[in-house]
Amino acid sequence: MGSALVGLLKEKGFNNILKKSHGELDLIDQGQTSYFFDNEKPEYVFLAAAKVGGIFANNKYRAQFLYENLMIQNNVIHSSHLNDVKKLIFLGSACIYPKFSKQPISEKELLKGSLEKTNEPYAIAKISGIKLCQSYFEQYGNNFISIMPNNLYGPNDNFDLETSHVIPALMRKFHEAKRLQEDEVDVWGSGSPLREFLHVNDLVSAIFFTMQNINAIDIYSKDISHINIGSGEEISIKELAYLIKKIIGFQGNVNFNDSMPDGTPRKVLDSSFLNESGWTSKIELRHGLESLYSWYKENQL
Repeated sequence: MGSALVGLLKEKGFNNILKKSHGELDLIDQGQTSYFFDNEKPEYVFLAAAKVGGIFANNKYRAQFLYENLMIQNNVIHSSHLNDVKKLIFLGSACIYPKFSKQPISEKELLKGSLEKTNEPYAIAKISGIKLCQSYFEQYGNNFISIMPNNLYGPNDNFDLETSHVIPALMRKFHEAKRLQEDEVDVWGSGSPLREFLHVNDLVSAIFFTMQNINAIDIYSKDISHINIGSGEEISIKELAYLIKKIIGFQGNVNFNDSMPDGTPRKVLDSSFLNESGWTSKIELRHGLESLYSWYKENQL
């Protein structure tokens, strides 16, 4: 998401972009973060940095996901307050919602039930970030906004099978199986969960739209604490697997391993607040997957 956002900002004519690699600036370190803000004095902040991964990584690295995300958020949001940042957008995830939320999930479903166990630490960290932004607005008037996109995919994604999300994991599995002429691809879970996927280019257009057109008061006056971003297009994991199989041209069988976790049964967002504000998703899933596979073959192999 970060590379796509930088690309869009440059395309729109914004060239004074303060970006550092993790090696140059460790946002987990409060001292480094404070020094950066004190010296660079950014006016607008897009907080996209996070410790992220799919079901396997979320469940295996539970302490890291909670600790590192809390530290990153706390350091950046507090430094933004101290240095009079004009506007901050904090990026989270739709996993913040209860496992059995009313569908489609509105922003008001937050904290109305228990979280999905496999990604609970990450979700708790992101909920804390939402409430931190809201609290800085309520106490100090800071123009800090939280955006929660649904499942994201697109160029420059992580294709590592241990730490990736579902789309890059499936794409790599089917591609490797085709290349090695294997008979079968193993897919985690039963295939029954329903998901909504958002292309990264749609997400960054929504972020840019929000930065230009929406302020914290617009959100909090509606008695919500953040903004949902989704595509409005829902698909089961089974349908997704067969769609990726077809795009890649794999001829073998698909085995759904129901001994592995499914995660949340259904997760589709109510994005009406942002839609009514003037933004809508434009990239249809099949087209997005086809373009991603073209990118994968050119850049990842």
